[in-house]
Amino acid sequence: MTPEQMRDASLLELFSLEAEAQTQVLSAGLLALERNPTQADQLESCMRAAHSLKGAARIVGIDSGVSVAHVMEDCLVSAQEGRLLLRPEHIDALLQGTDLLMRIATPTNAPQPADIDAYVTLMGRLLDPSTPAAVVAAPPMAELQIEPAPVASIPIMDEPAEPPPRKNKRTTEGGERVLRVTAERLNSLLDLSSKSLVETQRLKPHLATMQRLKRMQNNGLRALENLNVHLKEHALSLEALESLEDARRLLAESQQLLSEKNAELDEFAWQASQRAQVLYDTALACRMRPFADVLSGQARMVRDLGRSLGKQVRLEIEGEKTQVDRDVLEKLEAPLTHLLRNAVDHGIETPEQRLLKGKSEEGLIRLRASHQAGLLVLELSDDGNGVDLEKVRRSIVERQLSPAETAAQLSEEELLTFLFLPGFSLRDKVTEVSGRGVGLDAVQHMVRQLRGAVVLEQAAGEGSRFHLEVPLTLSVVRSLVVEVGEEAYAFPLAHIERMCDLAPEDIVQIEGRQHFWHEGQHVGLVAASQLLNRPASQNDGATLKVVVIREREAIYGVAVERFVGERTLVVLPLDERLGKVQDISAGALLDDGSVVLIVDVEDMLRSVDKLLNTGRLERIARHGNQAAEAARKRVLVVDDSLTVRELQRKLLLNRGYDVAVAVDGMDGWNALRSENFDLLITDIDMPRMDGIELVTLLRRDNRLQSLPVMVVSYKDREEDRRRGLDAGADYYLAKASFHDDALLDAVVELIGGARA
Repeated sequence: MTPEQMRDASLLELFSLEAEAQTQVLSAGLLALERNPTQADQLESCMRAAHSLKGAARIVGIDSGVSVAHVMEDCLVSAQEGRLLLRPEHIDALLQGTDLLMRIATPTNAPQPADIDAYVTLMGRLLDPSTPAAVVAAPPMAELQIEPAPVASIPIMDEPAEPPPRKNKRTTEGGERVLRVTAERLNSLLDLSSKSLVETQRLKPHLATMQRLKRMQNNGLRALENLNVHLKEHALSLEALESLEDARRLLAESQQLLSEKNAELDEFAWQASQRAQVLYDTALACRMRPFADVLSGQARMVRDLGRSLGKQVRLEIEGEKTQVDRDVLEKLEAPLTHLLRNAVDHGIETPEQRLLKGKSEEGLIRLRASHQAGLLVLELSDDGNGVDLEKVRRSIVERQLSPAETAAQLSEEELLTFLFLPGFSLRDKVTEVSGRGVGLDAVQHMVRQLRGAVVLEQAAGEGSRFHLEVPLTLSVVRSLVVEVGEEAYAFPLAHIERMCDLAPEDIVQIEGRQHFWHEGQHVGLVAASQLLNRPASQNDGATLKVVVIREREAIYGVAVERFVGERTLVVLPLDERLGKVQDISAGALLDDGSVVLIVDVEDMLRSVDKLLNTGRLERIARHGNQAAEAARKRVLVVDDSLTVRELQRKLLLNRGYDVAVAVDGMDGWNALRSENFDLLITDIDMPRMDGIELVTLLRRDNRLQSLPVMVVSYKDREEDRRRGLDAGADYYLAKASFHDDALLDAVVELIGGARA
């Protein structure tokens, strides 16, 4: 693969490429170990290959790959430590795991979940012969029961000899009992736990400062030692020598005390953050209900509606136990009901029509719910007729939504978007089910209110598929944090079309208003400072930072001072005594404890319309010649995993940093000695030279000892964190919780933005 191809490759493609290389290492090493199971070099290479694949699979979100590589790594580590002698059955199983990993990396040949479970069970028996042949899963937690009052139920594990249930208490089939708790108390618990989680994050910059202070003291002690050497060449009085020795002793004692207290603070911060996260996750889980709760009566509704239309329809549901916030479930019921009715009415054909097309008489609608990347993903598909695109095209022309020449050129995707317009319908006659034009636009509106998105795909004659993505909970919101008038504001990502930098020549004047070109149309430009009643900023940059927001057909560009970055914010409702605050929906806390206000995009768009109607919309000053662009800051990424290297490289490049990569510690050390960098990001476990050795060498080098260092490792144990920080790292980031915000926020904290 050429460098150009690698830059354009997706993470899944990179994972497949890495899997191909690492499975070759595993196959060769395991065959060698079959002949001599104690070869240390082969054990090390196989263990490292499994470890790298586990990390790469975790980065791209392939849980099956993580599970297989993890048990293989356990087996190889046991052999390395002498707790296990590899026998033929172990080699067979490890080779089987190698084949599984290659299949996992090949989507067209991916194994079934049952195959993965069977393999993990097999490895468990081989590692521990006492493990029973069939692993029986622990009984599931009892489903939360939330009363309509609204009252929620918190599961509490049964104690031995549980007394008979009393009033306000129930015992579930799983042996747990549930207590009725008001929704307000649950919300209060979630609010307190989220604030606790935010407070623990405030220790991170303090710890980083303490680490820098420790390094400064170490440099001071080294300078004092050098001074002592030089002064020995001169005749000094006894008092001067004693004073110098006292200074050295006091500095050494203060450094020792700082090191001890810093270690204690680091341990406290780590434990506090772990416990705060568990507390928040537990409180959030108390609000969750199974997705099946929103499906009550839907199967019957589909059947009855089908019969009333002379159709045979069956509803299949997958993921009924998927847990979702109860507030989200309540707001999903209406759009899901509409989509199901739409599928029966528009999608599924009559039995006679289906037979003529070679289909079964009974139509099938599938509804699947799952968790993906912190979202609830719903897929609703049918095996019906699909959307008649030519009929959509004719309707567009008839309703004068587009000229015939333009409509003829519209792609399938563009045609399908017209179905989400208000009042658009393909029914010629109004029926009890459809034809009134209150259709997919209402569905889209309700989904967007949940900060989600809905997409329609179809194949003529083969059915339609709606893909919905909504947050698992309304208690947190994924947002873009910006700065306006030196204050932080958050725009929910669900309402953001894109972010862009506008050059002065990109802004045009049309009918006295400022616009810019976006996706084939002129988009109005407004200043966030005017909308939010903040003082107008003096934009000294070469470009204007703009957030393009949309709600249904309304779209505007909002100019802000600075993009702070994407954040997952815990929503804190505003005090009811404030009433409705214009353009603001709620508040939140950032990692440093500062307050950020969450923008109500629908309200903001109404404010824009009001300013336009009254002619009070202010112009944004455009700046001409600017200073030459500052040099970009350089970052060196050292990691033996191709997938991890490329992920970090692309994230940093997208934020404007200049990035170089190295494949192991030795390669990284050579790069550091020959080039200049502003930051080093390194893994720990690498061949030839590990990350700890690399950082230790760097801190001993006079030229490099002040270079900021971030350690990124899959190990999140306290002793591993301590090793990295004691070696001289300024920041330790665990890949187990790795995501782009964590890495980019840490980089900004250590060296600032991408421009020098």
